Amino acid sequence: MSETIERIKCLIIGSGPAGYTAAIYAARADLKPVLYTGMEPGGQLTTTTEVDNFPGYPEGIDGPTMMVQLQQQAERFGTQVRIGMVTNVEFSDEVGGIHKVTVDNSTKIEAETVIISTGATAKYLGIPSEQKLRGGGVSACAVCDGFFYKNQDVAIVGAGDTAAEEATYLANICRKVTMLVRKDYMKASKAMQHRVNNTKNLEVLYNTEVDEVLGDTVVEGLRMVNNQTGKKEEIAITGLFIAIGHKPNTEIFKGQLDMDDTGYIITKGKSTKTNKPGVFASGDVQDKEYRQAVTAAGTGCMAALDAERYLATIETEVTA
Repeated sequence: MSETIERIKCLIIGSGPAGYTAAIYAARADLKPVLYTGMEPGGQLTTTTEVDNFPGYPEGIDGPTMMVQLQQQAERFGTQVRIGMVTNVEFSDEVGGIHKVTVDNSTKIEAETVIISTGATAKYLGIPSEQKLRGGGVSACAVCDGFFYKNQDVAIVGAGDTAAEEATYLANICRKVTMLVRKDYMKASKAMQHRVNNTKNLEVLYNTEVDEVLGDTVVEGLRMVNNQTGKKEEIAITGLFIAIGHKPNTEIFKGQLDMDDTGYIITKGKSTKTNKPGVFASGDVQDKEYRQAVTAAGTGCMAALDAERYLATIETEVTA
């Protein structure tokens, strides 16, 4: 018995702001997109309680509601949103070639274009109290959530450039920022270290790790431990920011798409084009610099436009 394989014009992998925006534009261009949500429908924003910095929401909106609305908008124009996880891909090297995709290890799809919007996952410490209070004062994005802690005492964990940048950002709006560095030195560039050291309301504690995040439903404090002496100390804070990096969700694309040394997909110039014709990448899966919902949405738009133009070029060559 032969297996039926579905052929589609535009397959979108991932359902965050990038994926849904790509779907909206692709559907309006009559590409009849099919979007697979992945294991976390809606992406990272579904774990964010308040989104205040996305244009068009003057009163703010909670992340899950925003993602439901984006899905509804994509479906309004004809996007097929399907629950499922892409488990294998075989991308063609040929212009006009067909890309083979497997969903949930069973469903076979052939796609003329593929838009990858699988995002990146923030790294957390893995402490039970930290996981319990995610969305209740524990955050992995100071730029996203720092505003809610204006004139309050907060802590941040990390030692690299991103941690240093977020720590100084928080220091501009918070009363005091305590920065926990696991080793006896920072990995951040000298320029960023100087900025940290010259910020008066920012205290750096070296050889210090999180022992416990304190609070039942919201963050009320932090118990720290010196990993050299074993001494523990508690401080009162209302927010804890984790800045120890992100991991792009690109595992299944390795060996086929060009990536940097940390696994982010490399796109060509100012486009969303990858090294495979007809395969495009948008959102945090290719952006380790900004990592905002609005920038992800912007590249989702770009990916759909790139896909539309690619298909138009192929059709022109076929009919020429």
